[in-house]
Amino acid sequence: MEYRHLGHSGFKVPALGFGAGTFGGKGPLFSAWGNTDVDEAKRLVDICLDAGVNLFDSADVYSDGASETILGSALKGRREQAIISTKLTLRAGDGPNDVGASRHHLITGVERALKRLGTDYIDLLQLHHFDAMTPVEQVMSTLDELVRAGKVRYLGASNFSGWQLMKSQAAADRHGRARFVANQTYYSLVGRDYEWELMPLGLDQGIGAIVWSPLGWGRLTGKIRRGQPLPPGSRLHDTTGFAPPVDEERLYRVVDALDAVAAETCRTVPQVALNWLLQRPTVSSVLIGARNEQQLRDNLGAVGWALDAAQVARLDAASAVMPPYPYYPYWNGMFAERNPPPVPFNVATEPQA
Repeated sequence: MEYRHLGHSGFKVPALGFGAGTFGGKGPLFSAWGNTDVDEAKRLVDICLDAGVNLFDSADVYSDGASETILGSALKGRREQAIISTKLTLRAGDGPNDVGASRHHLITGVERALKRLGTDYIDLLQLHHFDAMTPVEQVMSTLDELVRAGKVRYLGASNFSGWQLMKSQAAADRHGRARFVANQTYYSLVGRDYEWELMPLGLDQGIGAIVWSPLGWGRLTGKIRRGQPLPPGSRLHDTTGFAPPVDEERLYRVVDALDAVAAETCRTVPQVALNWLLQRPTVSSVLIGARNEQQLRDNLGAVGWALDAAQVARLDAASAVMPPYPYYPYWNGMFAERNPPPVPFNVATEPQA
């Protein structure tokens, strides 16, 4: 397994991490993801650790905390071998303060997560969303206290916009507090919005991407084809309303390109899609999820090899979309004669730092 620095933290994480959202199976969304129990979770964790995948990601809202509880049980007796990542700030209870990034909720949420996970520290704590109702100075101050207390070692954000993430970094810098070193972000061949602002910000601020849903919410598993119905058992049957939107024609264009590259490389479609992500700038780790051992072993085949430049270029072209303002004038050449393109459009050709 390849290990990469998590942003500018000096801490290394595996190129592939395991997303434990399939553990527990409670509620309409997470039951569609999977319903892995403790015994099966132990088996999946065994396979991960044997392959060098020691980063395990969860959240307090995954199956109402059951994901963290099962993950903690699966890691019992081998906590020191693992990197535990979890998230909070989304609503995790019925009380008025069971949501957000207030001092109360952050401290209470961490204590609850520690208990469920059966550990006395969290390697990477990430805010699941930006809380506009709590001043960023208070948020970063509380997170810094959790780090100084030894309950959290590194900090990250998830689902933040560029300005929200930068405002948080500035508040931390202003007062000499712990900064975000990770951004858990949606990124895939059918979801490349990360590249416009968040990727350049990550390069500038030393923030490593931890990619969630790298297969486009199950659309890039190799089971979805042009002119065919969704296959039985696809989670899209029950979770389409939660999924990031994708234009159908673009999806099929990407799948066609993946099929061609998979045939050339003798790899599966998911392996090719994951390998493409592993070659993108700022990507520290790509989270793979699996409902069973077969899926996990197939996803592990995404490492140990690399797409060539021509194959990457074909996938880039098939998945490209016109970026939003203010980026498109540079992308389509409107200002290119006198002005070089900004970072978002030449950074993707640079090697991963």
